[in-house]
Amino acid sequence: MLGFDGIELNDDLRYIISQIKACGIILFKRNIKTPKQVAELCSKCQKYAEECKLPPLIIAVDQEGGTVARLKEPFTIFKGNPFIESVDDAKNFASITADELKEVGINMNFAPVLDVIPDGVDSIMKARAFKGDAQQVSKLGIKVILGLQKKKVMAVAKHFPGIGRTIKDSHFHLPVLNYDLKTLEQSDIKPFKDAIVCDVTGIMLSHISYPKLDNKWQASLSPAIAKDLLRNQIGFNGLVMTDDLDMKAIKHDMKTCIRQILRSDIDLALICHKGPDIDTAFNELTRQINQNENFYQACEQSFQRVLKYKKKYLSD
Repeated sequence: MLGFDGIELNDDLRYIISQIKACGIILFKRNIKTPKQVAELCSKCQKYAEECKLPPLIIAVDQEGGTVARLKEPFTIFKGNPFIESVDDAKNFASITADELKEVGINMNFAPVLDVIPDGVDSIMKARAFKGDAQQVSKLGIKVILGLQKKKVMAVAKHFPGIGRTIKDSHFHLPVLNYDLKTLEQSDIKPFKDAIVCDVTGIMLSHISYPKLDNKWQASLSPAIAKDLLRNQIGFNGLVMTDDLDMKAIKHDMKTCIRQILRSDIDLALICHKGPDIDTAFNELTRQINQNENFYQACEQSFQRVLKYKKKYLSD
């Protein structure tokens, strides 16, 4: 899933759709001017994908509702910190947000944030996460997931296995959380398990290092966390995606990232900025699946999972 510059269907977008064959695109502030412009952009991208004989695009945005909301006024702005304190708040946010996203052609929301902030932690997520313990986070998060998906907007829970304990920003650093699985399961992981029970479409992996779970790779590139824990132990069969691979927490080159993604049963690599990394990722993916039967099978399984959700949410 790829980011781009501009507010209209341009040559860069045509290239990543027709040549890179992107599963989807991601909208940021730089791509958004007015509701009418966003609607025209999304419509033209979908029509171009159809002309290229490709499946419909996933078109995603970070519309968490509070401090992280790419769509500003006249889209609904939810005030307050926290802006969701009750089940009714969560239902209201999900219903209004789903309607507004669908109206302009956006079909996936990178929300809700399911990170749990323990008491006394000055978390980097304090302005974005729901207040309360794991049970409260689950309760509110589930209402957001169900509300979005009821109106055919795919929800993505983030950031597995939880970054509420984090005080450093992975946009600029590689945070380290030195907690064992038992501790994380008692709190951090619980909302994600509950989201899976409610059939959440996607789960986004964090760019955090958890040495007691994997002493080499951060979660977003970790077979131990993405494949063994999330897929095999917890049993998630939906879409697993990285956070933005352009973030500073990722210190590996793009070729290494692609190989790790294939090893980890991760479906979607997010590359949110225009640049040579897009071509490098595509070329390395092509090379690996042509040379390695296991990687080919992993890619085929991801393709089938993506198609399943595209048929469910993007068909008329």
